[in-house]
Amino acid sequence: MRLGATLAHLAPGPPIAIAEWAKRLAGEGFESLWTPQVIGRGILVPDPFVSLAAATTATEHVEVGTATLQVPLHHPADLAHRILSLMTVCGDRLTLGLSPGSDETDYAVFDRDHSARFRTFDENLPRLRHLLAHGRDSDADLAPAGGTPPVLLGSWGAKVERAAREFDGWLVSAHRRSTDQIIAAHERYRAAGGTRAIVCAVPLSGPGDLGPTGEVLQRYAEAGFDDAVVLIGPDGPAPAQVRALFP
Repeated sequence: MRLGATLAHLAPGPPIAIAEWAKRLAGEGFESLWTPQVIGRGILVPDPFVSLAAATTATEHVEVGTATLQVPLHHPADLAHRILSLMTVCGDRLTLGLSPGSDETDYAVFDRDHSARFRTFDENLPRLRHLLAHGRDSDADLAPAGGTPPVLLGSWGAKVERAAREFDGWLVSAHRRSTDQIIAAHERYRAAGGTRAIVCAVPLSGPGDLGPTGEVLQRYAEAGFDDAVVLIGPDGPAPAQVRALFP
C-alpha cells in the first residue's frame, strides 16, 4: 500500500506554505500529495488548483491529486478549463478525485442547492468528461484534444459500486466513517470489479496518534487498499515519524 499525505491541515491556524510542505513530504518519501476543496468553513484551505500547481513545481515525480473537487459547485466548462490548465503544469502526475460534495456550508457560500447536489453531479459530469477528453463540444472550444487524467469518484453508500463500474478508482474519507465501515465498503467495491481504492484523510492530530494510526494503516493494507492518505494536523507528528509507520 502506498502512503500519501494531504496538503492542508483542515484545522484552525495559519495556512500551510504549500510549496515548502510539499517538498518536505516528498523528501520524506510520501508517494502522493492530495488536497480537498473546502470553502467557507472558517478556515482557509487554499484553492486546490493553486495548491497542486505549487506542489508540482516544488517536487518531482510525486503524484498530485484532488480529494475531492465538488463538481456541482462549478459550471462544467469552467471546471474543465481549470483542470485542463492544471494539466499543463502537472502533466501525467495529476489524478482527479471528483464528488457531489457533502458539507452544506460549501454550497451556502455559492448560493447553490445542497439538496440537488447528486442530480447536478450527474447532469454536469458527462459534459465535463467530454471536454476533458476532446477539449471542445458544440458550445465551447477550450483546447486541443489531449489525454485525460485518471478520474476517481469520492463516494459512499450505493455510489461505491458506481465508482467500480464507471470510474478509474474510488476515494473514501476516513473523516466521516469508522475503519470497520470503510473496510466493509471496500469489500463491496472490489466485488463490483473496482480497481484502485484510496482511503483519505486518515487523521494524525498529535504525536499520541502514531501508534493507533499505524494499526489502522496496517488494517487498510491487509484489506487490500492501494493507497492511504494521511491528514497531519498542525500539532501532529513530524512527517518522518508518520512515514516510518508504513515504510
